[in-house]
Amino acid sequence: MKYFVTVQASQADYDAMSGSAGSGSPRWSPEDIRAMLAFMNELNAELADSGELLDGQGFTAPAEARFVTGSPGRSAVVTDRPYAEDDVQPAGYWLLECSGLDRVTEIAARITQCPAPEGSPERPVVIRPVGEAPTP
Repeated sequence: MKYFVTVQASQADYDAMSGSAGSGSPRWSPEDIRAMLAFMNELNAELADSGELLDGQGFTAPAEARFVTGSPGRSAVVTDRPYAEDDVQPAGYWLLECSGLDRVTEIAARITQCPAPEGSPERPVVIRPVGEAPTP
């Protein structure tokens, strides 16, 4: 079964990773960044070797997001920087093919162990099964 697994972060978290401590997000040092990247690279390599990793990417900061809202017959409305500094948004994802919910939950539990500076907010790792399109 396929699963979409996401990690979460706020703009303040991204700012902290760039060296600016913010609301509830302590400043990350270069060593903190290296430790996080080493952890993620090792995890991704293991998931690729096991054949479970289909895709995985990190997202840029929420400040770079854009919302495009519309409906049939109406013009689209574009909003830049739609998030407040403390709004939590997806920060990255893995698309995994695993034997079942127990296995993907093991992987998510491991993701929660990614190194971060003391006092960093605890964010959930979200698991979403990828479903089939409904039959007409």
